[in-house]
Amino acid sequence: MTVVSSLSLTHLHSTFLCCPLKSLKPSSRNRIQAKPTSYPRIRALELDQNTVVAITVGVASVALGIGIPVFYESQIDSAAKRDNTQPCFPCNGSGAQKCRFCLGTGSVTVELGGDEKEVSRCINCDGVGSLTCTTCQGSGIQPRYLDRREFKDDD
Repeated sequence: MTVVSSLSLTHLHSTFLCCPLKSLKPSSRNRIQAKPTSYPRIRALELDQNTVVAITVGVASVALGIGIPVFYESQIDSAAKRDNTQPCFPCNGSGAQKCRFCLGTGSVTVELGGDEKEVSRCINCDGVGSLTCTTCQGSGIQPRYLDRREFKDDD
């Protein structure tokens, strides 16, 4: 505080006050009036570049975390409404695959030695020469990805 001339209160100055003190003598002209209530002001936040980037990345992460599962769910729903007419790849739409042991002949030839051969019925396909396609389960239609999953309860 600095005191200027004759220590009167009218000349006191302070860095905490916005204006010098007025005379504290009550007079008819200087009635003490209540100041209107002042509300705290909201000041703008000072954000640096790193804070802005962090907030942007956070908002984008939340948006993607919600958006991607919603997108896939809508694609699954729309695919379930469409008819599946794609032929099965392994069996070419026939529903059966050639037996890999007898190569579709239904019989297996075993060489015993000494130019002796034994022909027997294939035990894998039971002599038919083909097996039910394991991909489409004999329907001839390529199953959708989610329809191919098997859920096993190993408890």
